[in-house]
Amino acid sequence: MSDQQNTGESVKAGTLLGIARREQRRAPMETLGTALVTTESGVENDSRGKPSSRQVSVLSQHDWHLACAEVSDEPLPWTVRRANLLIEGFDFSEADVGKEIHIGDLVLKINKETDPCFRMDEQCDGLQEALKPDWRGGVCCTVLTDGSIKIGDSVEVKVVG
Repeated sequence: MSDQQNTGESVKAGTLLGIARREQRRAPMETLGTALVTTESGVENDSRGKPSSRQVSVLSQHDWHLACAEVSDEPLPWTVRRANLLIEGFDFSEADVGKEIHIGDLVLKINKETDPCFRMDEQCDGLQEALKPDWRGGVCCTVLTDGSIKIGDSVEVKVVG
């Protein structure tokens, strides 16, 4: 992992481990091997995909595992978090707001922390609290540039400007 200040160069690198969507609110998450992600619809056919600050949600595998270890002896499927993308190689923090996530041609802008809600406790008691520290719940993003993505793609987080 490299850290460079405001150069537009890669500051963090990782791998895309998972892609998921839900066609309706409260519907089960559907995992995908590939997906088209656009400025108009987010992850294709995802119910939350219309343009907003929460168009696509991204979860760190490491942070997910930390949260799960607090509430369960067994690992929980990452889709319990109801995020769209799962990545490995780095964690998120407040310092990442405004940075861009690049996955192939896809560019996402990090807008804010994904606040864990009561739905997490519906999945596993205590999960909402376990996701609150250190941005473990992931980040909410807006799609800046359309792209097709697949599991295994390289992920880079870049400083803007």
